[in-house]
Amino acid sequence: MQSRDAALHAVPGAVAAGPIAATVSQLMQDARDLLPHDRRAAALTLLRASRLLDAPVAGPTTVAASVPVVVPGGLARWQMIRLTDYVEAHLDQPIVQKALASQIRLSSGHFARAFKQSFGRTAHTYVMERRIERAKGLMLRTSAPLCEIALACGLSDQAHFSRVFRRIAGSTPLAWRRQHQPAPGRRAGEEPRR
Repeated sequence: MQSRDAALHAVPGAVAAGPIAATVSQLMQDARDLLPHDRRAAALTLLRASRLLDAPVAGPTTVAASVPVVVPGGLARWQMIRLTDYVEAHLDQPIVQKALASQIRLSSGHFARAFKQSFGRTAHTYVMERRIERAKGLMLRTSAPLCEIALACGLSDQAHFSRVFRRIAGSTPLAWRRQHQPAPGRRAGEEPRR
């Protein structure tokens, strides 16, 4: 571990960015370990590291929240990364537990226990939370009708979308959109004038 940190500081122009540098270093080590056995998992791990390096840094970051932590009885880091990448890539489609389990070569029962141990919630709850986060992003960036956003996030219809959104976010999609969209003539994040 000390040699990796020393190597980071020995590279000209390298800057230690606290948790980001440590996380990228760990991901690189994981990719190196995975390479002889699972090239796809190694590539996904490198992709995650490059995303961290490309992400804008604005003060203290919460990288630890975006990179899963390995816990005893849970999934391995490469499995968590593969699952999160798979879920993000397929949010507009039905995602069943059997498909998730097959992505990391586990039985459905073992997968369910290990997933909950690693993520702190069931796979279904995690997928629905990710769908709602994507829907929030679409509502802020586009003026698409809620029924189109529901379909783009893999939900069957607007009624289903509204039920799930209210359960997870605490308000209806329309109320959330009105509350978070900027008023006409104002940019997102800008405070109202008094």
